Amino acid sequence: MEASTCTSFWGFFFCVSLTLTIIQLVCANSEGDALYTLRRTLSDPDNVLQSWDPTLVNPCTWFHVTCNQDNRVTRVDLGNSNLSGHLVPELGKLEHLQYLELYKNNIQGTIPSELGKLKNLISLDLYNNNITGTIPSSLGKLKNLVFLRLNDNRLTGPIPRELVKVTSLKVVDVSNNDLCGTIPITGPFERIPLDNFENNPRLEGPELLGLASYDTNCS
Repeated sequence: MEASTCTSFWGFFFCVSLTLTIIQLVCANSEGDALYTLRRTLSDPDNVLQSWDPTLVNPCTWFHVTCNQDNRVTRVDLGNSNLSGHLVPELGKLEHLQYLELYKNNIQGTIPSELGKLKNLISLDLYNNNITGTIPSSLGKLKNLVFLRLNDNRLTGPIPRELVKVTSLKVVDVSNNDLCGTIPITGPFERIPLDNFENNPRLEGPELLGLASYDTNCS
C-alpha cells in the first residue's frame, strides 16, 4: 500500500512538473515568435540581431534580450543600434516585459496600441526616432510605468488624459514632436517640468480646470 501511494505521489509530481515545463516552453516560444516578428520588420545593417534565431527553444540566449528565471522576456535593449523599420503589435505578447529600449534608431510608423497590454512595463524609451501618429491612450493601462520617453519624434495629437491615472510615472518627456492640445497638470504631471513638453508648436500651456475637452479638437 505504502509503495503504491508513493508511486502515485511521485507520478503526480512528475506530471505537474512536466506540465509546468511545457507551459513555460510554449510561453517562451510565443515570446520568441513575437520578437522575431519585430526582427523581420526591421532593417539591421550592423547585424545586431544576428543571434535572434527562431529555431531556438526560447529567446533568452539572444543578444540584447534579458529573461527572468522562468525564461520569460523582461528586457529588450536595442537603443542606438542603427535600426529602421516599424514596431509590431506582437510586442504586446511580452507579458513580463519591464524595459523596452528602442531609442536613437530610425523607427518609423506608429506606436502599437497593444503596448498597453504590457502590465509589468517600467520603462518605455522610444525617443530619437521618426515615429508618427498619436500617443495611444492604452498606455494609461500601464500602472507600473515609471519612465515614458517619446521625445524627438514626429508624434501628433493630444497627450492622452489616461496617463494622468498612472501614478507611478516619474519621467514623461514628449518634447520635440508636433503634439497639440494642453498639458495635463494633475496626477504625476504635477511634478513633470515644462521643459519636457517644449518644441511642440501646437501644444498649449498647462490646462485650466474644466478645459481638458480642448484636446479633443486637435489632431
